[in-house]
Amino acid sequence: MQDRTDRKPEDELLGDIPTPDAENAPEAIDPNAGSEPDNLERVAAERDAMKVERDALHDKYVRLHADFENFRKRNAKERLELLMTAGSETVKSILPVLDDMERAIAHNAEVTDIEAMKTGFELIHQKFIGILAARGVKPMQAKGEVFDADMHDAISQAPAPSPELKGKVIDVLETGYLINDKVLRYAKVVVGQ
Repeated sequence: MQDRTDRKPEDELLGDIPTPDAENAPEAIDPNAGSEPDNLERVAAERDAMKVERDALHDKYVRLHADFENFRKRNAKERLELLMTAGSETVKSILPVLDDMERAIAHNAEVTDIEAMKTGFELIHQKFIGILAARGVKPMQAKGEVFDADMHDAISQAPAPSPELKGKVIDVLETGYLINDKVLRYAKVVVGQ
């Protein structure tokens, strides 16, 4: 054992931990020693790879953005065209009614039989209602129904002819229409009070 006086203060802290021999000690790793050109080449290669990847992603983004803009413009154009021609089938189906009306007007100038004229107009009316029904349009049945603000537009109120007609539609001034069970035009009605 060594004498306590020969010991240094740091030896007391280390205790009996053996110190490595200089011959058997591993070499210290110096990050700057001898490998700087290798590190620079590796960093430059990584930088170039990242630039290539960034350029590829940027190109992909630009193409995707252009595709989306083209899609948006094409969609807007198609929607506008659809709105412009949406009613063309309905109008085309109504043209025969217009033809019938024109024939009736031309024929009425020569006809003296009022009953034949009435029958002709009723037939044209039925044809027109049939065309509208084929398109999902149907008239509302409002007279005698309870007033409903979601279906009717109250023009005025009038005294009800009987107590059970209070709050109900007693007269229809303008027929309302539904299209596929949604209100196309509100019925203009008189409500009993």
